[in-house]
Amino acid sequence: MKYIVNNSHNPAYNIALEAYAFRELLAEDELFILWINEPTIVIGKHQNAIEEINKTYVDEHGIHVVRRLSGGGAVYHDLNNLNYTIISNKSQEGAFDFKTFSQPVIETLADLGVTATFTGRNDLEIDGKKFCGNAQAYYKGRMMHHGCLLFDVDMTVLGNALQVSKDKIESKGVKSVRARVTNILDELPEKMTVEAFSNQLLNKMKETYPDMTEYVLSDDDLQKIQALADQQFGTWDWTYGEAPEYTIKRSVRYPAGKITTYANVEKSVIKGMKLYGDFFGIKDVADIEQALIGLRYEYPDVLAKLQTIDTTQYFTNITPQEIAKAIVE
Repeated sequence: MKYIVNNSHNPAYNIALEAYAFRELLAEDELFILWINEPTIVIGKHQNAIEEINKTYVDEHGIHVVRRLSGGGAVYHDLNNLNYTIISNKSQEGAFDFKTFSQPVIETLADLGVTATFTGRNDLEIDGKKFCGNAQAYYKGRMMHHGCLLFDVDMTVLGNALQVSKDKIESKGVKSVRARVTNILDELPEKMTVEAFSNQLLNKMKETYPDMTEYVLSDDDLQKIQALADQQFGTWDWTYGEAPEYTIKRSVRYPAGKITTYANVEKSVIKGMKLYGDFFGIKDVADIEQALIGLRYEYPDVLAKLQTIDTTQYFTNITPQEIAKAIVE
């Protein structure tokens, strides 16, 4: 394994860096990156940006909005939030083994006197309070796992910036987002800076992988990463895209994630479809959207088409029946 030193706080650049390492540095079997963003909302690959953020608040406070390559939900970052990325050729495609790749964080906290546990589909908690969400993406048999660690994040801004849907809060059985999360700093017996914690986590990785060395980005690498930031991850089209035309909207939440459907239906026939959500999957749901165009907007028709497709590649741990119910009653 090799690690990449990254001192940038620009979110578009940082997302571009991990995307470049993931898709272009294929000769490196395993890579590890630590990074910190300026105040930013990072949305999942399949999410509708406008529905995940408080746009007025975000604009007034100069908070960046960027879209990552992986599924899952929206998260808030600031300069007291630590993000880590593990890229590997050694993970079986489709495994979504969040627990294994969260182990370095759990062990680092144990060394500092804090007991952390993996829970749910992709969260880390301390005493029942979430401090880390994880997401994964796959590309040509290669896996990218990243975690967002709340170290000393401004919870007031987090609560105001994220337009968290009511069904997500209710599904957790609590009344507010703030009650569900905690900062690592608040749980540490001895206080430290986010930079010191970052060094501690890097040292844990070096301890786990004794042969770990630094991968130094070349000038060519840096130019290509900046181009990715400028031409893709920093653009309005990538982050927001065009709003879909629709006549019907449906939202259903399952244990494995939420699916929101925008269907453009004319004379009971599907003319257009957009699927959003915080679900995980290996392939782009655009394939599913395209496959449903021209079908009658009826549950049996949609289900029959879905059953001809390996939907597990698009919606991890969600059945064709559940997907069909999210699209049409």
